[in-house]
Amino acid sequence: MSANEIKKAIRKQLSGDFEKDKQFLSDKSEEYVKENNEEGISAVIDLLAEIMPEEYQKSIMRIMYINGKRLDKVYADIVEIINSKQNLEKALKLAEALYSKITEGFAETETSKFVSLRNTFEDNLYQIVFKPQKTLNRSPFDFARMISSYGYILVEYRELDKAEEVLKKAIEYNPVDCGPKFELTEIYKLRKDKDKIIELTKDTLKVASSPAAIARCYANMGYMCVDLKEYDDASVFYYASLIFYPHLGVNAELRNIVTITGQKIATPDRNKIDKVFEKYGLEYGADKTVTEISALLAQQCLMDNNIKDALIYLKILYGITNDPKIQDIILKYEPEKTETESKSE
Repeated sequence: MSANEIKKAIRKQLSGDFEKDKQFLSDKSEEYVKENNEEGISAVIDLLAEIMPEEYQKSIMRIMYINGKRLDKVYADIVEIINSKQNLEKALKLAEALYSKITEGFAETETSKFVSLRNTFEDNLYQIVFKPQKTLNRSPFDFARMISSYGYILVEYRELDKAEEVLKKAIEYNPVDCGPKFELTEIYKLRKDKDKIIELTKDTLKVASSPAAIARCYANMGYMCVDLKEYDDASVFYYASLIFYPHLGVNAELRNIVTITGQKIATPDRNKIDKVFEKYGLEYGADKTVTEISALLAQQCLMDNNIKDALIYLKILYGITNDPKIQDIILKYEPEKTETESKSE
């Protein structure tokens, strides 16, 4: 459903009592945030603005709008400019304004903090891995992604110190989102900072919940090893990356190693992979906590006969384990799906 259709459906449920409707819309917003339903979130915010008394509307305008445009719309403009590869200076100014509005209006306090956790899986992973002590408030939009766009632009301008600061702030809003961590890794790659690359890769692997994310972590390690002229280690990391998620760029990197060394690369066996990973303090495969959470959530949903959500967690689990038993369960509920489809969704 579009934002307008959702808005129309919700408006029919409003009572006309501001306090009741405010709570109702707050509950709906929480629901849409958990579902990562951006259209629903947009509809709720529009309705809140409609029903609020003037003094509340001024407060909303102050923290949720930039020059009369809502934060998510400003972000959409930034993305459009970046994708068009035109007028990056304008995107930089918009991103800087967006960053300031978010960090000032939704700042962490001594007792609470805003988080941009996108779904139940991230909720559970965040609680278990980071054990937050403060009250968590859900941000109205994906602030981690929004702030990351500013960091990306700063990297393009080679303002690396500022970009590092910005991306660390993005990670604070959602430390289980690999996106900002990957952008930050790009800075450490540009600086050729081996220790920071390894440290951040370890942190990223603790929360990586897709084969593509795990593969990118290994590819980043491969890139680092090439810089260090550790070509044998680099080839192992690149092969490990391809096992999780085939990518033409990684194949090109392996060919580059062959060109540099003038030697063919033997496909590493599991024993060699484990030895190279141990050398850098890494363990091959998905983090145990990520695997356990996806399995437990899938099991709970199946027990509750919530097949829709169960399939989401089962696909996460299959993607990071490649366990044929998990695939069989997925195909039991989606018999028309192929193996590739069930793993990639």
